[in-house]
Amino acid sequence: MFEFAAIFGGSFTLALSGILTPGPILSVTIAESARRGFKAGPLIISGHALLELILVLAIILGLGSYLKSSIVMGIIALLGGAMLIWLGVGMLRTAGNLSLGAEEAGLNSRHTPHPFVMGMLASVSNPYWTLWWATIGLGYLVAAMKLGLGGVIIFFVGHITADFAWYSIVSLGISRGKALLKDKTYQMIIRFCGLFLLGFGVWFLVSAKGYLARVIF
Repeated sequence: MFEFAAIFGGSFTLALSGILTPGPILSVTIAESARRGFKAGPLIISGHALLELILVLAIILGLGSYLKSSIVMGIIALLGGAMLIWLGVGMLRTAGNLSLGAEEAGLNSRHTPHPFVMGMLASVSNPYWTLWWATIGLGYLVAAMKLGLGGVIIFFVGHITADFAWYSIVSLGISRGKALLKDKTYQMIIRFCGLFLLGFGVWFLVSAKGYLARVIF
């Protein structure tokens, strides 16, 4: 029982090392929480959790070493960078037309994908999320596997609990502040998040060049 508790605690703490660093998921959570309210955070992380479950299963099946290869990382960075730029441009393009009053009436929800889908897109577009799982996550997952299927389940539950806890707190804070926001401030938040995603997108494209250069030359 102590071993399972240790696995859970370690997984929870280790997950915080990744999620407390600003990234695409945080930017999307802030934007969508202002747009849709508290429910956006849990929905985004649900999409994120589904991808993490798939990735954990892939690692268990022995794909960990392939996930951190230069060619795979390069392709993920290339496609991910393009996807983040697409999301960022979409936020910037529609920000000026957004209104909190219209959000309450559900008129602006068509401008972006569903939060569950955005959680998946923000995750799969981040090559460093894949790299984290193929290195840090893999190391701890191997330790958890020594306790069998139960150890793997506890590891995953601990990890995803940290994700849900942190991003629910972020979503709650943004949604509570929503009542105090004016449309201009709201639009500025959306633009800031859009620029943030654009910045990550460009960074990932530059990273893709570095990864692919190792394979080509």
